[in-house]
Amino acid sequence: MVEGASHHFRALESLYASAPVNALFESHLHIVSEGHARIEFEVDERVHHAAGAAHGTIYFKMLDDAAFYAANSLVTDRFLLTTAFNLHFTAPIRSGPVVAEGRWVSGRRRVFVAEAHLLDADGEEIGRGTGTFMRSKFALSSLPGYRPGG
Repeated sequence: MVEGASHHFRALESLYASAPVNALFESHLHIVSEGHARIEFEVDERVHHAAGAAHGTIYFKMLDDAAFYAANSLVTDRFLLTTAFNLHFTAPIRSGPVVAEGRWVSGRRRVFVAEAHLLDADGEEIGRGTGTFMRSKFALSSLPGYRPGG
């Protein structure tokens, strides 16, 4: 891997960890390679709806984050913003480890398209989504959490 890309990936991981919303979830982002992000997290009763399974907000958050970081791994100067996201719930999850795998699909200039899948501990899909992302006015270098090594 090119050293500059590695620094960018580690800085994105630091950015994810620094976001206040992520203090609410036991999760860890890893940028695997350009266009590929992976988030590992735990589902437990704290995120359940009234019928005892993970609420849809968890599906959305982890799918959106995985797709977003897969896309932003291709952009070294600007923070991207989600402009649309479509998700499908394919199975409920009550508890245990879950992985969100995000991959860039297309676009490198104006609009980026990325998809993500949620997999349970057995590798079974429990959700999937596709999002579109655009460059924002925020320079990555201006964000306090964007730094290699955290």
